[in-house]
Amino acid sequence: MRRVLVVCALAGCALGGLSLASAGVRGAPPGATARCSDGTYSFSTTRSGTCSHHGGVAEWLTPAVSAPSSAAAVHVGSTILLSPRTKTSGCTLGAEPDRRCSPGAYSSGLTKTVLCSSRFHTSSIRNVPESEKHAVEQEYGLAPASYGSALEIDHIVSLELGGSNDVANLFPEKADAHPGYRVKDTLENAAHAWVCQRKISLGVAQRKIGTDWEALYKLVFGTAPVG
Repeated sequence: MRRVLVVCALAGCALGGLSLASAGVRGAPPGATARCSDGTYSFSTTRSGTCSHHGGVAEWLTPAVSAPSSAAAVHVGSTILLSPRTKTSGCTLGAEPDRRCSPGAYSSGLTKTVLCSSRFHTSSIRNVPESEKHAVEQEYGLAPASYGSALEIDHIVSLELGGSNDVANLFPEKADAHPGYRVKDTLENAAHAWVCQRKISLGVAQRKIGTDWEALYKLVFGTAPVG
């Protein structure tokens, strides 16, 4: 019976018309606000970006606010493009962004001091509505739709490194793009730590992740990304 409960907690089995998580069964950790499609849980205080790396939201467990309460406290400044954006349609879909459409960009107000503060969370600056995601998909010749975990509208310069929410910093990255967005996710956290530990300057990290993130991965981890 215990084994059945564990499986059901991950799959969201029904219990008298309610999922196990929403029914208060121990499968949902205290404070979790959503169950993701891959069985993990999110503690996000806003619905924007919740479970974006885990296949989307399978079920909301508690009400989430529509916008982060701390958003007004973070001044992101202006968007700085890494290079000019020369195309807005007919973009080439591949493992790497089409730099003519998606050159990468960062926010001038997101300095090292801001990013390395213990009070900073990417949820306070993440702001990519579905309409913008669909616009990016269309630029790359994709139908505007929800692709689940197969594809992510990725920040080229990651939010952890002060990346902008501007369309110039977004592109459709497939999970099976070799190495794909899941591998890049591990770099984003590690590169943020490097910046805060003064192992690399924020500006250099932004340029490297924005132009050749696989080379930055090799610098940080000492090996080429595999995925």
